Amino acid sequence: MNNIQTTATVDGQGRLVAQLNGVPAGQYEVTLTLRAITPPAPQFADIRGHWAEPFITALTAAGLISGFPDRTFRPNEWINRAQFAALIQAAFDRPFVRDPMTFVDVAATFWAAGAIAKTYQMGILTGFPNRQFRPLENLTKLQILIALVNALNPPASGVDRLILASLYQDAAQIPTYGETPVKYATRLELVVNHPQVNQLRPQQAVTRGEVCAMLYQALVQQGRMPPLSSPYIVIPPPPPRADVIPLQHQREFRAAWVATVWNINFPSRRDLTTAAQQQELRMLLDNLVDLRFNAIIFQVRPEGDALYASSLEPWSAWLTGRQGQAPNPSYDPLAFLISEAQQRAIEVHAWFNPYRARVSRNNPVVAPHLDARHPEVIYNYGTQRWMDPGSAIVQDHTYNVILDVVRRYDIDGIHLDDYFYPYPVQGEEFPDGATYSRYRNDGGTLSLGDWRRDNVNKMVQRLAAGIRATKPHVKFGISPFGIYRPGQPSGITGLDQYNVLFADPKHWLAQGWVDYIAPQLYWRIDQVQQSYPVLLDWWAANNPRGAHIYPGNNLVRLDGTTWPVSEFERQVSLTRDLRGRLALGNIFYNIKPLVDNPHNIRAAFQDRLYAQPALVPLLRAQGGRLPPLPLEVRGTGGQLSWQADPQAGIWGWTVYESLGGNWRLRQVLPGGRRSVNLPPGRYGLCAVNRQKQESEAVMVTVG
Repeated sequence: MNNIQTTATVDGQGRLVAQLNGVPAGQYEVTLTLRAITPPAPQFADIRGHWAEPFITALTAAGLISGFPDRTFRPNEWINRAQFAALIQAAFDRPFVRDPMTFVDVAATFWAAGAIAKTYQMGILTGFPNRQFRPLENLTKLQILIALVNALNPPASGVDRLILASLYQDAAQIPTYGETPVKYATRLELVVNHPQVNQLRPQQAVTRGEVCAMLYQALVQQGRMPPLSSPYIVIPPPPPRADVIPLQHQREFRAAWVATVWNINFPSRRDLTTAAQQQELRMLLDNLVDLRFNAIIFQVRPEGDALYASSLEPWSAWLTGRQGQAPNPSYDPLAFLISEAQQRAIEVHAWFNPYRARVSRNNPVVAPHLDARHPEVIYNYGTQRWMDPGSAIVQDHTYNVILDVVRRYDIDGIHLDDYFYPYPVQGEEFPDGATYSRYRNDGGTLSLGDWRRDNVNKMVQRLAAGIRATKPHVKFGISPFGIYRPGQPSGITGLDQYNVLFADPKHWLAQGWVDYIAPQLYWRIDQVQQSYPVLLDWWAANNPRGAHIYPGNNLVRLDGTTWPVSEFERQVSLTRDLRGRLALGNIFYNIKPLVDNPHNIRAAFQDRLYAQPALVPLLRAQGGRLPPLPLEVRGTGGQLSWQADPQAGIWGWTVYESLGGNWRLRQVLPGGRRSVNLPPGRYGLCAVNRQKQESEAVMVTVG
């Protein structure tokens, strides 16, 4: 073959890209002579060093775009719909697919009238209701991508399996009608995101530089331009494999509280050996696994103490019989629980009481307990000692204690209970008058009630920000008293937590501070003045930021008569009825009936309520990439086996089974597993990451 002379580019990865015309497809021997070319000075003075300079330069050389009379291009200026129509008309020539449209806001003499008419008839651009085109309106990223996909008219390519949330952190901002075009644009590598490649910004206006980059990518797809290298081009994952399919199941939060105060659930006695305590923790987790629960809410700070190793607070007396005394032989109950829970694919939420200092004033305290170091901010109230939520010392200490656990432990969630300001003691006023007086003397204007609520609100807000900044995957939930205020909703009576506990969960939900709310709905369905479904409906109706709602159920009331097993089955069913309004699970107080099995409650969970396993629900705000597929998936000799990328951070695995043409979740396995014995059949294996996102399933037949 004759020698061919052309120009080429070499990118940062050493890839050489050249355009050859008139050469048939095939394999050739190539002899290269490389001679560096000094690039000409840019035609436009204001694009030198701009991130979109290569795209603008190439389109200018092809005669597809031009600048302004002052030899500028103005790459950072917005582009309007008329300007874009002119650009598209110059770049694409497609047959007409529509009849002409006369837009009421485009005069026949308008400079871009011809381009608008042509791009409309080609099916690339469209108008708005009432025959409007809005030629001077700035173009959005989504509108550009839809237009370019229309111009390319690509064939179906399996884009339905492309997960936008794995590529774009703001995928939730893509309207439903735009999801498929964005998937096509992504698969075709049309999407260029500057400055953050994982931020699509679909509803925001775009600049002239951005439009040039995406238009250039469309011309690459047509073979009219050679590819350019840019860190801002979104590279989609490889096309799906034939043995890989998307699978999912109905998720649900299924948890139980484990109380340590008064040795309610753990440890059963304060004189247990380390080995006996560890065995109790294993037993509790095994019971949850048997009943197909997926989370444990474990009380780690019942009274300003710690059921974990801490330099900020002393070992809990409920653990060893004496405050400050470590287990012997030494171990860390929280770390042990986390390790054992992860081996069973169970989430661990660390449960804190934020302000209770002592459940009895007669209980001795030792340093570093806050009552031993700062007794001036802790008050007698009834028979207890209580921290002052208005004290800066208390606020800082509580925050630091909780964030210390977030930093040092591999927990899945932080959980606060309903004890903010204490439940009222008849005839006593909470003795924080001096703190409130100092606030007023310093210029504060809030009433006493508003000031107390503000103290609690500031702590909730501070914790939310601190947790998300430290470990974004750690969920933050609160379990408030089940009634917000008497009369809300109409007919409800009971304690006014807003004015008594000075907790304002309605405000926390409105501000988006909590990932989940677990109102303690500890009443029966037919208990009219505190009815379970009526209250649950109220919480669902007052959740504008989309927190998950996991109502708390009072399982210790189970007695077989007034509180039969059927009551709890109906409560779970009522919760599921509100799944579309984010009531996505239940938390049961407490774990003891699940272990002791009164009235055969375990059978209700195993056979009816939780007959199938489930992962916890996904939080919409978490985003992030999906985990990689399992590797080396095989089914031989009655065993499913696989491997994993050691850098992938796999939390667990889900095993689906094909039954009668339908896929059903069979098992949730811990991340350390690499095999499972199964009966002959067709199975799908998904990887699960720290955020509990599932990969697609690799299908395999087990013989």
